[in-house]
Parts: sequence; C-alpha cells; structure tokens
Amino acid sequence: MNVLVVQDDARIASFIRRGLEAEGFAVRTASDGAEGLRLTESSDFDLIILDLVLPTVTGEEVLTRLRETGCVVPVIVLTAKDAISDRVANLDAGADDYVTKPFSLAELLARVRARLRAADQTVSTKITHGRVTVDVLAREALIEGRSVELTSREFALLETMMHHPGQVLSQPQLIDQVWGYDHDTRSNVVEVYVGYLRKKLGPDVVETVRGAGYRFRG
Repeated sequence: MNVLVVQDDARIASFIRRGLEAEGFAVRTASDGAEGLRLTESSDFDLIILDLVLPTVTGEEVLTRLRETGCVVPVIVLTAKDAISDRVANLDAGADDYVTKPFSLAELLARVRARLRAADQTVSTKITHGRVTVDVLAREALIEGRSVELTSREFALLETMMHHPGQVLSQPQLIDQVWGYDHDTRSNVVEVYVGYLRKKLGPDVVETVRGAGYRFRG
C-alpha cells in the first residue's frame, strides 16, 4: 500500500518513513503543501499523513482542496496544533484522524492500520504467532486463548514485536516505535517493559539477543 507523508521537518518525515517502510508500506514524502498536492494529482495513495504548518500551502488548505476535488483517500493530520478548535475544524473539513506531536510511532502506525481497515473491512484485526494473539482493534492480548491484561505501553511493545516475528529489533528501534522519536534511546525502558511482558506472558515469549536487541518468539 502507498502512503504519502506531507511534512516539512525532514527528521520527523524520515522517522515516519522508516516506521512505515518497516511495516511494508511504500512511502513518498513531500516537504511542502504544494508538492503534496502535486503528488496526489500524479500518483495514487491509500493514505495521507498531513502536517498543518507547511510552506507554500498550509495543511488545512491541502485538506480542503483534496475534499473539494472529491478525493476520498483517508487523511491523518499530524501536527503540533493541539487546540480543540483545531481538532474540530480539521475533522469537520474531512480529516479522518488527528494526532498531536510529540507522538508515539507505534500509535501512529496503529492509527494508519485502523484507517486502512475502515477502508477495507476484509483486513484482519488479529495477529497470531505461536501461543500469543493480539487483537489490535479490541486492544486485547491472549496467551493460549487466555486474556492477559496489559497496559497501553506493554500492548504497544508487544504489537510492535509481533509485526516482526523472529526478527531482532534493537533497543533504539523499539524506543522509536513505542515511546517516540524524542525519547532517550539510552534509557533502559525497553528492558524494563520486556520484563513486564515476560511476567505476564511467559519467560520464553521474548528472547534477549545479547548486544543486538530483542526477538519475539511467541
């Protein structure tokens, strides 16, 4: 599936792009509103992630023009503008979702999947590997069919790892996706939360690969 990211901050655009590509999406980026509009005219996208504060053409104007021309591609607004009035105005103008900065990449990716599921109800909301199942829509985790209560952060970490079964994910990768691009990648927070998952799901669910990261076993 093809995703367009309209974002003038190159660091954030690259961060989002890496996360989406790791999930198997094809990604195009635009650094201003005019370029974003040109890309929507020349290419087909399944979803657009749109900043509001952009050079040349604002995100609000991009959204308005898209909807006025009959474009029904799902749009997720991603912005530092967190006022209720901004949320209401953009949702009323046709945005499908509204996410404020700073943000968690894992949550943004979950919202992307949710919007694409809404457009295609045939997409499964469950991921199963080994003894573990997560329902990303119900936000529920099960071990051998038994429901396990997880915090939102524990669930985000588990979901992220289950999207890459058998793959070693480094601590910086997991921090980026679960805690966000502005979190200190030297923190031991991943080790702590992996410990929580092992206590709730079993000691063998997540393997520590010394010097490299963590691997989901299921």
